[in-house]
Amino acid sequence: MKTRALMAAGALLLATVLAGCSADSDNPPPDRQGTAKKPVKLTFMAYGAAEEVEALKGTVAQFNQDNPKVKVSFTAVDSEQAVVKALRSETPPDIYLLSRQDLGTVVSEKLNQPLDELLAARDIAFGDDYKRDALMAFSEEGRLQCMPYAVSPMVIYFNTNLIDWNAMREADLPTPRSHAFWTFDQFAAAAEFAASRPGAKGVHIDPTLEGIAPFIYSGGGELFDDPKQPTSLTLSEEKDREALAEVLDVLRNNQLTPTPKQLEKSDALERFTTGKLGMIAGYRNLVPELRKTPSLQFDVMPMPAIDNERTIGDVKGLCISATPGSTSAAADFVVHAMAPEAVAEVAKAGYLVPASNEVAESDAFLQRDQLPAHAEVFNRSVRDIVTPPALEIWSLLEEALAPHLHQLFYARVLEDLQAATEEIDEISRTVLTPPAEETESPSGTADPSSSSDPTPTSSSSP
Repeated sequence: MKTRALMAAGALLLATVLAGCSADSDNPPPDRQGTAKKPVKLTFMAYGAAEEVEALKGTVAQFNQDNPKVKVSFTAVDSEQAVVKALRSETPPDIYLLSRQDLGTVVSEKLNQPLDELLAARDIAFGDDYKRDALMAFSEEGRLQCMPYAVSPMVIYFNTNLIDWNAMREADLPTPRSHAFWTFDQFAAAAEFAASRPGAKGVHIDPTLEGIAPFIYSGGGELFDDPKQPTSLTLSEEKDREALAEVLDVLRNNQLTPTPKQLEKSDALERFTTGKLGMIAGYRNLVPELRKTPSLQFDVMPMPAIDNERTIGDVKGLCISATPGSTSAAADFVVHAMAPEAVAEVAKAGYLVPASNEVAESDAFLQRDQLPAHAEVFNRSVRDIVTPPALEIWSLLEEALAPHLHQLFYARVLEDLQAATEEIDEISRTVLTPPAEETESPSGTADPSSSSDPTPTSSSSP
């Protein structure tokens, strides 16, 4: 029920944003205009793999060539965290690539400005041109805060030499009818089939919140008690426990999954690329890495469905800072960077799923002459993304829960799943809602009026 309510609320928010974008908007106020001799100077900051960075440099170079009155300089950083750090500095970038996970931080700290009116003034039509889920992901406070650029759902990568659908059917094992959908029972059967091969294991899923989230959502559960300002995980609730129990029945079977000791010798990705592991979960950015092993034959499937088709996703958007050197020039660059021909050049590197439907459905992304053979799985899975809250303290939460989630997956005996999940939920509360610091009044008693709000900074889903 919670998931359906969230989707309905999100659809309403998106309708509001799209209505605003399609309506007549006043042109943005005039700002500094450059000349060919003294162009307006802007900075664009982004992160990504080397091949992506090179393609983005090409985007910048083409814009500068087409717009002699503007000079955009490009800065590549090593992570999304580095972008946020730069935004808080004295010289923030004028335009930047942002992870959806950081949108709540950026909006709350007023490090950006909404793009809906700026793009509407430039006749950018949304409608069916962009993935609606990505537009909704970057909509906050009833405005389109950033323009979605790339969206990548978590999917299952599988070794087609270890998992042969035809051989499974001949053995009367449950198999999917197509690459569009499969059940958890079919997923479990594929893991067992792969593990029957000499020296191979069936599947590895990381023992993290990110790893279990798609299964929790697929089973009808929720990861947190609130989608915007969570105070606790909800793994001990019935739907979550039922989904976990079904998943752990496979993932705790060391005949099907690598043990911690085996993973210390070679991690899951290495085992997958060397033909010793049937399946791993991952995003589109795994594709170029897997292609580096010519002997590896692989393809992709959606995350398996327990009750519903659900996954999580990695979403990136183009944003403009609160005070760019020129708002109009910055908006012009965003329009240029999101043009299909510009996005296609970046998509060819193989790391991203374009938010532009035109590019996502083109060979620039599908790359039909390369693996995976069914890249359209990424496009179809976008509609199934459920976005967890974008917490600034996500890494702290994962760190606090790491040993307990590890126990769920690998403890020799898991006697009481209810007790184990209740303990995890309780630990999550100490991270999500730390005790408010109390100060003493002159009389020596605590002054409640000076207590800080215990609710941590967070935002809606990434």
